[in-house]
Amino acid sequence: MTNPVYFLEPEEFSDLAPASLYSLLGAEGHHARTVKRAQLNEGLDLVDGRGGRAIGRVVGLLEAGLEVEIEEIRQEESSPRLILVQALAKGDRDLQAIEMATELGAQGIIPWEADRSIVRWKKERAAKAQAKWANTVRAAAKQSRRAYLPQVEDLYKTSDLVALAQARGDSALFLVLHEEASTSLSDLLQEGLPADLQEIYFLVGPEGGISPQELDALTEAGARALLLGPEVLRSSTAGAAAISILNFASGRW
Repeated sequence: MTNPVYFLEPEEFSDLAPASLYSLLGAEGHHARTVKRAQLNEGLDLVDGRGGRAIGRVVGLLEAGLEVEIEEIRQEESSPRLILVQALAKGDRDLQAIEMATELGAQGIIPWEADRSIVRWKKERAAKAQAKWANTVRAAAKQSRRAYLPQVEDLYKTSDLVALAQARGDSALFLVLHEEASTSLSDLLQEGLPADLQEIYFLVGPEGGISPQELDALTEAGARALLLGPEVLRSSTAGAAAISILNFASGRW
């Protein structure tokens, strides 16, 4: 079984070195000591959320945490970066979507208030809703033993996505998953991705789909509409399906 993962602040992680000792305290230490009931000589990983992973083992049980001996430090990289742009959806389907995307390797999450989104983040609840998304992503990253913690961005509107696509230019691909597209994701992958590609954005609309006006604006900004397959997927599963296809095609899986 792989080691459980505990997150450190990047500043703390940068001080770690092989053969050094680290006292895991605070919320993560409490969770490891009291909830997970870590034992002596048990393996665990300390990660910084930016791809840094310190592999260690428990050498001491503290009242408020654990004493950990660091055995190895690694830096995990993945390119191009995968960002899920997930439209707000009812029934927590958007939370399901970002949870699966995180488990599958997404490195960024953008909440999108699309034209047909039934759910809206009003001013008074926007911060609370974003925090819920961030907590969901953090839990999914720990469960999947990831060293990278995807950041949940502020709420985007379609105009923000258009501006982002224009600003990123040829360094990024903006792929709108759309049931009426004539080109499939498989077709695009067979063409081959640019060698210098830095980011891939998968845009997933709400239950009612992406409006024609939104699709026009996005494609004019350089985005491409792509079909996953003959089935019409829910908003909660489309992003995960796209990332899975890319993981396989790129050899990551």
